[in-house]
Amino acid sequence: MNNNKMISSPSEQLTALADSFKDVLKLGQRYVDLLDQLAQTDDAEEMLAATNQLVTLDLQNAFINFPQHYQAADYYLIFMGRLLEKHGIDAVKISENARHEFIARIDSIADRESFKFIVNHGEAAFTEQGEQEPLFYLDLANRFLQFNNQALVNYFIVRALKQHTDLELRDAVKPLISFAKDLAADLDFTINLGILNTTNEEHFNLVQPDLDLRVIDRLFVATAENDYMLMNLPHNNGAELVLDQGIKLDIAFDPDDYSQQWFFAVHDPASQVSFFDTLLHYNLIRKWFLANRAALAVRSEKMVLASDDHEVNATDAEPTEVFTPDGKSQPVTNGGDQDER
Repeated sequence: MNNNKMISSPSEQLTALADSFKDVLKLGQRYVDLLDQLAQTDDAEEMLAATNQLVTLDLQNAFINFPQHYQAADYYLIFMGRLLEKHGIDAVKISENARHEFIARIDSIADRESFKFIVNHGEAAFTEQGEQEPLFYLDLANRFLQFNNQALVNYFIVRALKQHTDLELRDAVKPLISFAKDLAADLDFTINLGILNTTNEEHFNLVQPDLDLRVIDRLFVATAENDYMLMNLPHNNGAELVLDQGIKLDIAFDPDDYSQQWFFAVHDPASQVSFFDTLLHYNLIRKWFLANRAALAVRSEKMVLASDDHEVNATDAEPTEVFTPDGKSQPVTNGGDQDER
């Protein structure tokens, strides 16, 4: 029976109430089964299936108040915790607060920081609870995860580094990267690590396609007071900063590319250092980058869903619609830190 139907007699009222109880009992059993599946299974596909159903399950009923239950954001966090647990990673501790919301704390920074998901139209943002920086975006239904370059810089490099050591923050990032890689390995997710990517061939394009060469001159001046060497690249297409242990940071463009799009690239013999790591560990690079951030901000290649085949693609088109924690989408225009997402 449709519970929204006008009820005109006591008999119809009783029938409607009985039908509601039946519906709630069926829904309750389904809810319990999904909770058990998410809590107990060791199969990643079953974890994902249970979470996808829980975040869309409607427990509202016109007659019956369903007992205490969690919200969509909580299931995302439980799913994250279960997948990390499956891979033996215990650095992320998930607990329920006084408002019956699940929050996450990461061991190396647990004394000050907490995190939770904020959900908007099927996309969930893993968000730190101080300044509400969304560190990465997760879409379970379409199987993709993307890190937010602007938020990584804002949270870890600008703010958290004032309260934590670089080694503590390095350890805080590790389980987030592991979660992304586990999604890719276990569930065939498409992931975009952004500035956390340690692949030597990765180019981190700047938001601004052009670069005022005076920005590089400022780095030359800064290196004069340090032991690092900054050299012009052979084709006069940028500069290379030689760091320790064979690590090099390029700020350059491809001389064979007509667009001459400027980018950062990190060359590490062990393929373990990302551009994020250079900002975190090298004071010289961090100070230069932040002082010139409007010119050096790194673009996030926004992952979008094709309307026909639902494949995940990267696009450089501007403006693009992006998720915001207040639940609204806003256009991002070319220029400034806002485009660093």
